[in-house]
Amino acid sequence: MKAFVILFFSIFILTTTHAQTLNVNKLDSLFDVLQNRGLASGSLSISINGKTTYQRAIGFTTICSTKKSMPDVNTKYRIGSVSKMFTAAMIFQLIDEKKLRLDEHLAAFFPQLPNAHKITIRQMLYHRSGLHDYTRNTNFPEWMDKPKTHEEMIKIIADKKPDFEPGAKADYSNTNYLLLSYIIEKLHKMSFEQVLKKNITRKTRLQNTYYGKPINIQNNEAASYKYANNTWKLQKETDVSIHCGAGSLVSTPGDLTLFIQNLFTGRIISRSGVDSMITLVDGYGMGLFPYDHKATKGYGHNGRIEEFYTAVRYYPETKLALCYVTNGILYPRTDILEGILKICFNEAYTIPFSKPVVLQPGDLEKYIGTYSTGNLPFKVVCKKQDEKLVFEAGGKLMAVEPVSANYFMNIETGSFFEFNTEKGELQIKETDNVYYLQKEK
Repeated sequence: MKAFVILFFSIFILTTTHAQTLNVNKLDSLFDVLQNRGLASGSLSISINGKTTYQRAIGFTTICSTKKSMPDVNTKYRIGSVSKMFTAAMIFQLIDEKKLRLDEHLAAFFPQLPNAHKITIRQMLYHRSGLHDYTRNTNFPEWMDKPKTHEEMIKIIADKKPDFEPGAKADYSNTNYLLLSYIIEKLHKMSFEQVLKKNITRKTRLQNTYYGKPINIQNNEAASYKYANNTWKLQKETDVSIHCGAGSLVSTPGDLTLFIQNLFTGRIISRSGVDSMITLVDGYGMGLFPYDHKATKGYGHNGRIEEFYTAVRYYPETKLALCYVTNGILYPRTDILEGILKICFNEAYTIPFSKPVVLQPGDLEKYIGTYSTGNLPFKVVCKKQDEKLVFEAGGKLMAVEPVSANYFMNIETGSFFEFNTEKGELQIKETDNVYYLQKEK
């Protein structure tokens, strides 16, 4: 029995150590390739058991003429909807303090809004209110860079009919978290910015997380860029005061991994509050979404504002937290995240461009054909031309070069094409968009 116990604990210790050993060299190899080929711009932070084990920043913060300013691990980025995690946490702080209830109605705060007497705080946290998203069908792109008062935002929301009856289904709407942040201000009798400082950033020592203002390059803040026609184009800035708790915050990957670690370890809200946040209804949590990696449960949130994209993940079983933020996408963000996770979980993963792709005569034949999907208004024809693969779509021709087996790219447009020849499938990846096409027979 004694020998069995020793053997059991030896295996347990070895297994735990293996699970928490991060292949830093492989992460460096991935980001070296992305940096050296100019394929990505952003920052990554990984922590295990609350200890930062890896940080890396590549790309640029700004581009002026031909000069690029380099980021570091303390460069700040707009984090878009990842702000909603902070808003949800501040709502649950109010619930812990008995100042608010999940079944309280919106009418207690904004009776003038549609269905306010039916909509509960719980439904807003779960995106089940039916309130129309103020960023859709409101000419948002025309006024996104102009400040709006709370009263103006309330009117924009009130003027739109609800999309569905409260509780009928889940449908992501920024309106829910904008209003939740206004409720936080009403109950605290102070601004969202002040509550954030008092209840979260000071308490958890987040040094680089704050309510956004116009981007200040001198403060080591990054601007965002969109890649098209072989160049990076600076994007128009949103006036983040419009979004408040729905998407106003600025942060770093290091701060965001610290935040989600503190959230799950009960340093921001109660354990019951965390349990409520991760209780899923139709795939939605309250301020969190499920991001399982195979059999390992994971939670987090994505964010997008302009061309900033943020992904925060936490895996309670392994106490692994990671955050990747980008201010310019060329190599698909989904591929970068997949690579990071495979490396973190010690799974087989080949660094892109690490092995030369040698195409033999006839290798391209298996890709040739017409591919279509209901999500695109045109068909994509793949054909061979001068022993190269060429795509034709919407009357335009595009030659591609191989990245790896069954994976091709056109660097000028930032388009990537991944084949599953056994299933006759084609994925087209452009920035953060992925289209799934089927080969026609």
